[in-house]
Amino acid sequence: MVMDEDQAMRQDIRPLRIGLLNLMPKKIQTENQFARLIGATPLQIDLSLIRMTEHRTKTAAAEHMSEFYRPFQEVKDQKFDGLIITGAPIEHLEFGDVTYWDEISEIFEWTQTNVQSTFGVCWGGMAMINHFHGVRKHMLEAKAFGCFRHRNLDSASPFLRGFSDDCVIPVSRWTEMKQDEIDLAPGLRTLLGSDDVGPCLVEDRGHRALYIFNHFEYDSDTLKQEYDRDVTNGTPINVPINYYPDDDPSKTPQNRWRSHAHLLYGNWINEIYQSTPFDMTKIGR
Repeated sequence: MVMDEDQAMRQDIRPLRIGLLNLMPKKIQTENQFARLIGATPLQIDLSLIRMTEHRTKTAAAEHMSEFYRPFQEVKDQKFDGLIITGAPIEHLEFGDVTYWDEISEIFEWTQTNVQSTFGVCWGGMAMINHFHGVRKHMLEAKAFGCFRHRNLDSASPFLRGFSDDCVIPVSRWTEMKQDEIDLAPGLRTLLGSDDVGPCLVEDRGHRALYIFNHFEYDSDTLKQEYDRDVTNGTPINVPINYYPDDDPSKTPQNRWRSHAHLLYGNWINEIYQSTPFDMTKIGR
């Protein structure tokens, strides 16, 4: 990466304003996972927690939501350097059947005028790529669950700076996006993909967005928590693939994705810093 002289001379520094639209049921866990990744760079981050306006979560304390979260309708007049839209446990629903689909569609359109770069994660990424490009999600016969090896498909991408030729990423979903359908949509480029679980990271330069369908942000024991929950509830579930040593759930899981997770989100923050206007009112113009 080489910065031109004019850009280097204008290195005015202000905190980057990053929004987290948190749709996950375990709010605090998800907040910590993403804060840990985007806060690891030398740049200052001002993290704002955002929720859907009318939808009320049943799994987080009302006091926590009231104190730390602001509904989208209260921040829609503001500008953000970056926005992360998380996954949501609603994969079985068609997009249009989601109770807050109208508002999240409004948010997708709002990002084009008020956000410098948007990162859609898992269901959030699938919903965005569907909204802007009509790419459909498809139900899987069995849950894609475990740690899967992914290939680096564009080593020149600034988002993959420092990446190895392949890496391991946690996967936990009942749906997939198909590469041939992504290829038909103009302006999309797949950066990471797996022979086993399909496309993973897609760049949408025209909408200043990244879509990732898997979970670099997961803690070491997140898949274990999901597996133990399903076993306790009697829900049929396979042992997460390539996660426990010797695939033995009695052993401690190994984290083999943490370094690439920090690389990806650090690269994303760096790209925002390089491109975002110092005057935030100019974002989206």
